[in-house]
Amino acid sequence: MDKTIPEYFNKERTPLKKRQYGGEQPFIKLGPFKMRLPIIHHEWQWTECLAAMFLGVACLGAGVNVTMSTLGIENFHIALTFGVLNALCYYLPALLGDPVVPGWITPALPLTLNYLAPYAIGNDRTHALIALQMLVAVLFLIMGTTGLGRKLVNSIPVSIKSGIVIGAGISAGMNVINARIPIAPYTVIVCIAIAYIFLFSNAFKNLANRSRFWAVIRNQGIVPAQLFAIIFAPIIFKEIDLPVIEWGLTPLNFGYVWKNFTIFGIGFPAAKYFIAAIPMALTAYIIAFSDFVLAKEIVEDATARRPDEIVEFDAGRSNLVSALRNAIMSLFAPWTPMCGPLWASGLLTITERYKRGYKTMRTYWGGVGTFRAATFLAVMIMPLVTLIKPAFGIFFGLTMAVQAYACSNIGMKMTATPNQRGIAGVMGVVMAVKGPTIGLITGIVLWLIVEGFAKDETESQVPECSDKVNANPTDPDRKGC
Repeated sequence: MDKTIPEYFNKERTPLKKRQYGGEQPFIKLGPFKMRLPIIHHEWQWTECLAAMFLGVACLGAGVNVTMSTLGIENFHIALTFGVLNALCYYLPALLGDPVVPGWITPALPLTLNYLAPYAIGNDRTHALIALQMLVAVLFLIMGTTGLGRKLVNSIPVSIKSGIVIGAGISAGMNVINARIPIAPYTVIVCIAIAYIFLFSNAFKNLANRSRFWAVIRNQGIVPAQLFAIIFAPIIFKEIDLPVIEWGLTPLNFGYVWKNFTIFGIGFPAAKYFIAAIPMALTAYIIAFSDFVLAKEIVEDATARRPDEIVEFDAGRSNLVSALRNAIMSLFAPWTPMCGPLWASGLLTITERYKRGYKTMRTYWGGVGTFRAATFLAVMIMPLVTLIKPAFGIFFGLTMAVQAYACSNIGMKMTATPNQRGIAGVMGVVMAVKGPTIGLITGIVLWLIVEGFAKDETESQVPECSDKVNANPTDPDRKGC
């Protein structure tokens, strides 16, 4: 890989703290964490800021709607208080050195709703949710402090890792087809086409290389597709309602939430709630575990093209940050979707821009840090929240479509042998159709049957490309990849 230092490297005003070429971005050491602050340790990325204002707020709004229905909250502004605190917790990973865009434990959400259903709306259901989220926080904490999380992620066979990534892609695609396109078919399809052109099209890439104007437009990533949804969906296609704008800052009511939905107002859950929540907590962690694998692969895939920067993904640190987020929410605003280690769609929209080089994004942390910091700021702006409220579902579908494409690409590149590809493909389909738990079991059984502990004899004849997938094509080590 070419390590010639370009003349424009470190010539910008921000960030104030510069890294050596090929080194790690500076940080403030805080025990197991590496704190990075905007402007000081990373630049402010306006493209990610705009994306967060639409994409981040939209998906957060979906979580607010779930909270309203689960806890029986009728007032949107009260439910939005939960979302604002969660948005603040969203910023913790980038702030503390975890190179991800965090999200929910999304696949576990239907199971969580089923778990909560027998409990009556009110203190009974709230106690059940608090107990569950506290247990999830404890599991993340144990895996992070003992190092088991890091060991598990690093020890998983390539075929199973690839199956997890491909399964995430297929699941995302199914969500788009089954749940998003029916809402607004014309808008969703056109928005996906726009996003794919801006992010993946070779023809548009060549056009952007020849024209500064189109290069600037291309660098906006997913934002043009979002703007199209807001403008054209209600006006031209008439597939969603026109927004009803509310002005001012988001009205929060932490006092009401404190009194009615926290241990400080309704008391600590009884032991029976914790005992009942153990199976669901274990299931949620098993599901979340696959996100650590996916996060590691996304980060490594993105940074392989950037010889100027080292980005460290540490599964142990990621577990600790996830533990902290779930602990905060369980105490102050229990969050039904739980706090998961990764929002793959959100991260992929950033890493696809990061791959384009230093001039597009000076440091990886500028992307993830800006995105989640801006999400918190944006959710405080009520006109913005109400502007995009009708398009919540469309924006979510757009991110799922990006995830489907990018995860399929990454998952396929991870494998090196026919057996690995076969296991990954079957596992991915089962995971998408039957869920993460059955998918993981299927992948393990297939690996034991097909590969086991014996090395595939064809492996020596097929170059291992997973670590060099994005290396310089002229690199002699990449020959045959």
